[in-house]
Amino acid sequence: LEYALGNLLAVDRNPPPAAALRGAGPRREALLRALARDNTQLLVSRLWELPAERAGGAGGPLVAQLPEPTFRLPREKPAPKPRPPTRWEQFARLKGIRRKKKTSLVWDEQAKERRRGPDPEEDQFARLRREKRERVARNELNRLRNLARAHRAGSAVPAAPLHPTGHQDRDELRRVARVARVSTASLGRFQPRLPKEPAEPPSRSGGKKRRFQPLLGNLAAERSRQLELLRDMGSKKPVLDITRAVNKQLRQEEAEAAAANKGKKQSKRGKRGRRQQRPGRSGKKSGARRPPQQQKPAGGGSGG
Repeated sequence: LEYALGNLLAVDRNPPPAAALRGAGPRREALLRALARDNTQLLVSRLWELPAERAGGAGGPLVAQLPEPTFRLPREKPAPKPRPPTRWEQFARLKGIRRKKKTSLVWDEQAKERRRGPDPEEDQFARLRREKRERVARNELNRLRNLARAHRAGSAVPAAPLHPTGHQDRDELRRVARVARVSTASLGRFQPRLPKEPAEPPSRSGGKKRRFQPLLGNLAAERSRQLELLRDMGSKKPVLDITRAVNKQLRQEEAEAAAANKGKKQSKRGKRGRRQQRPGRSGKKSGARRPPQQQKPAGGGSGG
């Protein structure tokens, strides 16, 4: 046999007797089994000749030390193909971006250099809490700046600038808090209030929120709404909204009354002006049309 003990392999190149392998009877199966048993026995005998040791102490199993494999076994399946690069890998290769390994070095402000590991005398839990508070404060500051920028961009009249830098007055802080409150989906309805903050209704300047009926739920109510809609569409009688009609009529009457009052005021002003100007005009005209007085003769009269 040719042995490859590194792969637990034994190759029998001796051809078996051809006469015994003819046919498919029990004689052939017995011959092949006997040949495989003998070759396996020879392989196991060679394995016992290798150096061995006890695994896990004196009471462990006996393990043979196999040599390096010298025979290359064929693969049952084809070799796996290389994985195609992802879009990020293609972009990184195009731009020359290389992956950097994370380092455990931290910057030491006192020594002005990077040192390995944190300070053993520092409370790491306190440091983590402090860093978290700083991140939360930074995010809140950025959020307020974004709200202020959106508030200035969305308003038709330019509002007073919001500067969340820690030097705001009371009015500006109140305005920032109100803008931040009504920026939620519920328009500040479920936001917790600050201490001593007045209870004020949420601003409706952004428009009325649309409310939709649930898709799943009461089928009878949905059926009644659809039937009522179809009934209104099929009826020839127009649908009259009493409240809307009354409000429209009231607005129209108020507009007519306001127009009538305005016309009366203008007419009174015109009459008053004409009455004041008549004496002056008549005096000027009478003075202009008054005939000249006849002069008496110089020698006439009783005094003459």
